[in-house]
Amino acid sequence: MIEITALEEFKKGNRFNRVSNDSKNSEVAKAVSIILSDVKAKGDEAVRYYEHKFGNDLPLKVTDEEISKALESVDDKYISMLKRAAQNIREFHEKQIINEYEISRDGKRLGQRVIPIKRAGIYIPGGLALYPSTILMNITPAKVAGVGEIYISTPSSTPEILAAAHISGATAIYRMGGAQAIGAMAFGTQTVPKADKITGPGNIYVAEAKRQVYGITDIDSIAGPSEIVIITDNNTNPAYIAADMLAQAEHDPNATAIAITTSEALAREIQREIDRQITDLPRKITALSSLTNNGAVIIAETLDDAVNLANEIAPEHLEICTDDPFSLLHRITNAATVFLGRYSPEALGDYYAGTNHTLPTMGTARFASPLSVYDFLKTSQYVYYDKNALMNAASDIEMFALSEGLHAHARSIAVRGEC
Repeated sequence: MIEITALEEFKKGNRFNRVSNDSKNSEVAKAVSIILSDVKAKGDEAVRYYEHKFGNDLPLKVTDEEISKALESVDDKYISMLKRAAQNIREFHEKQIINEYEISRDGKRLGQRVIPIKRAGIYIPGGLALYPSTILMNITPAKVAGVGEIYISTPSSTPEILAAAHISGATAIYRMGGAQAIGAMAFGTQTVPKADKITGPGNIYVAEAKRQVYGITDIDSIAGPSEIVIITDNNTNPAYIAADMLAQAEHDPNATAIAITTSEALAREIQREIDRQITDLPRKITALSSLTNNGAVIIAETLDDAVNLANEIAPEHLEICTDDPFSLLHRITNAATVFLGRYSPEALGDYYAGTNHTLPTMGTARFASPLSVYDFLKTSQYVYYDKNALMNAASDIEMFALSEGLHAHARSIAVRGEC
């Protein structure tokens, strides 16, 4: 099922292939473009048409009564768990608040203002699995940032989803999914207000829709299939590594799970553990497809080699299961979230620790960051010079402007010294 390979052979074979299927993407792009055009032109009518087409004939907006009934139907222990997780997430994200500042001297005042966006739309998928955790992860940083209106769009309005939305502080919940939901949030409809930013994961149609509406509204990222890389020494229980690889593989047939170890014996044990643990996994078929096509146990000569490969892959999740994980942390330059030690599995970050689980994928951790409070803030600069301050800088500014051939720029400075 899962392949064991030497590091150099893995790199030569280009097993970690992130090249998209252009023909498939072209078909998806055309289909999404049609849906978005319909939603832009017809609003609610088009959204309802596509929702009906995909089996949803319920009203678009979830009522307060439905939310109240959902809260009553969910076990109190589940509600308490959501609240504890939400508090952990809030505590982590409150450290990300950035301050305004001003520089003032010699007749000059320069500053930066920090302003939350007005309205955020959060997409919550509802296909292969349900994701109340994603509601917490997306709404919480928006709330901490001070966004006034935060609504969610989801094709699944289960009691757990509605409970998570309520606890997180969603201002509205809309029953809609797919490209039509992204279109509704981007353009606005008679029922759904236009969002200044859309965040949240989704399938290939959702990702393509987000790509096409970018510029009309902001988006967080174009997310790809989930991925994990695990660096381990020979002292780690192979059951831990196998379990964490399967946890990633059960997400999606296209998910990637890779372990890198310096021990061939451990590699064999991990392989056997995966074979053993997958037998009773409810999502066995999905996990099997993922590991067969995108999984690997790689044998490296040294932990240094393992770190170098991890940085090259730039994974969404990176686990370091070694005796001294912090000794390697400073050398990790490309990973969205790093999980340190044998008792910090990736699932801890998915649900509870407080770090955000909306992360860059497909190698984009080379330049992108986890979803955060910063995603829901914008900055605005201001400049004030009195006349003396401007005249002291006038010759420099005029020289700069003339060097670029922009004479009117230079004149806009000079005229203030002449009058």
